[in-house]
Amino acid sequence: MCGISGIFEFAQQADFTLPVKAMNAALAHRGPDNDGIFSDAGITLGHRRLSIIDLSAAGNQPMFSADGRYALVFNGEVYNYRELKNELRDVAFQTGSDTEVLLMAWIRWGVACLDKLNGMFAFALWDKTERKLHLVRDRLGVKPLYIFQDNKLFAFASEIRALMASRLFSPQLNTSALGDYLRYQTVHAPATIVRDVRMLMPGHRLEIDASGVQDVTWWQLPDARNTSDQDYASIKKEVRNLLRAAVERRLVSDVPFGAFLSGGIDSSAIVGLMREVSTTPVNTFSVTFDDSEFSEAVYARLIATKFKTTHHEIKLRPADFLNDLPNALLAMDHPSGDGPNTYIVSKATKQAGITMALSGLGGDELFAGYAIFKQAYALQQKKWINRVPRFMRAASGNVLRQLKPGIASDKMAEVLRLNRIGFDTFYPLSRQVLLEEQVQGILSKPIADPGAVETFARIALAKNDATHFLSVVSNAEIQTYMQNVLLRDSDQMSMAHALELRVPFLDYTLVEYALQISDTHKFPHTPKRLLTDALADLLPREIIDRPKMGFTLPWKHWMKNELRSFCETQLQALAKRPEFDAQGIDTLWQAFLKDDKRVTWSRVWPLVVLAHWLKQHDIN
Repeated sequence: MCGISGIFEFAQQADFTLPVKAMNAALAHRGPDNDGIFSDAGITLGHRRLSIIDLSAAGNQPMFSADGRYALVFNGEVYNYRELKNELRDVAFQTGSDTEVLLMAWIRWGVACLDKLNGMFAFALWDKTERKLHLVRDRLGVKPLYIFQDNKLFAFASEIRALMASRLFSPQLNTSALGDYLRYQTVHAPATIVRDVRMLMPGHRLEIDASGVQDVTWWQLPDARNTSDQDYASIKKEVRNLLRAAVERRLVSDVPFGAFLSGGIDSSAIVGLMREVSTTPVNTFSVTFDDSEFSEAVYARLIATKFKTTHHEIKLRPADFLNDLPNALLAMDHPSGDGPNTYIVSKATKQAGITMALSGLGGDELFAGYAIFKQAYALQQKKWINRVPRFMRAASGNVLRQLKPGIASDKMAEVLRLNRIGFDTFYPLSRQVLLEEQVQGILSKPIADPGAVETFARIALAKNDATHFLSVVSNAEIQTYMQNVLLRDSDQMSMAHALELRVPFLDYTLVEYALQISDTHKFPHTPKRLLTDALADLLPREIIDRPKMGFTLPWKHWMKNELRSFCETQLQALAKRPEFDAQGIDTLWQAFLKDDKRVTWSRVWPLVVLAHWLKQHDIN
């Protein structure tokens, strides 16, 4: 895991060593082990290395082909590099790194080598002969890649902050993406909160030369229409085999490794499989609290004992978290309503001497672990609801809001007011943080919804038939919340401590298989039933039957007490910006302070984070 950067000038004349050095410096936390630069006429590449495989200097980057034609900077891991090395047995390798295998695979097979890669990656490869730059991002978007382009040059980096450090442009707020952030506590790729900076989409690659930039899709989530089903016993066996292989691939490392363990189904499954395939005891890390309302310690200990792990409990008092919160906010590369939790556990894991850790991220998305799966499925069975006149539906929604005030009732009322109720219109509402009335109430002028989430929902619907509706929801979850909140936060918060996170549930072979399993076998009659049935011999009933908690902290209390002054300072700064309405922001804050059930802490915190981030980075 590393940080990469670079600048390509279309005229291919200037030297951009200084701005790339500035970008490298901004990425130092991602790669403290080495700093590398390559420059040629019109092209400069930068790399910050975090050594995971082949710790010697031979693995430093940029890495060059023997004839000097190719230069490569690479962020991530190719998990099957040993298998590819066997296919390239006639090549005289000079290192033990996966970077060299990737370079030689490109030389041998060209862009076709991408289909052979199993890993998480973002890389740039310069072809000196063709004077062409290739940029590639992995299938599921585990590793980020941000880009900036004008009529003179093209720049890229692993983080937005690195692009801004280049001083190639004056960063400004992307007002067209502001509504997206307010609704969903993030900005959906390819857009970002910074105008003129965008993300390369997952499964995409770019070809850049003097004539311009070509964007090519090299992988996409699979269709699941009328796929032939195996029997349930065969499906369980295949799920287990694929997940076990994904875990085993991710244990290839030349540094100490561990796993995040909450004691939930997903992290417990990963730890159990790690114990099966690892020849050494597994290091596990859990955050614990004195307050049992927030602590999952008893479940994590149960799993640690069962699999004989070397267990580390990160005993966290509210004061500890609050002390680290400023640093967590400073580590944010892109504003988000989430993230500090991962910062805390990553910090403790790194301090314990671990450089690489496995995470259970992705299990909920693949195996219907969120409430939205059942909600959307139930709604899909009630197509008759569109035959009810809209005014009658709206009236019943208003009654619901009065009888049971709260966020859930507000969202249902919004659904019932829709002209047409379907997954593509229901799903965006279900994921909203602030509802439309609240969004427009804190803005100085209306901002239209860019429709990013609705677009992804429609794409998901088009890729699946009625027998795979749960895969429709999975597809939408993967492309929205998972890729644009969970993965982005996990990357920036773990890399703030130079800790590499690996996510076995996002092995593309497992993703492709799971998305083509029909609802008959995947419906969560019990939490993530297919996954727990596939791992029945590993997971104790106490873990399977426990209530879903998630990683929760007493934010409501903090924001009304210890963090109140900080929150008010940030919200006042936001209110002074021309895009926002000061009275609207104050009304929202006062509603939160008065325990209005429609304004929970998670509706206000993303605004605090946004204000802090914009000020920190001097975004006009």
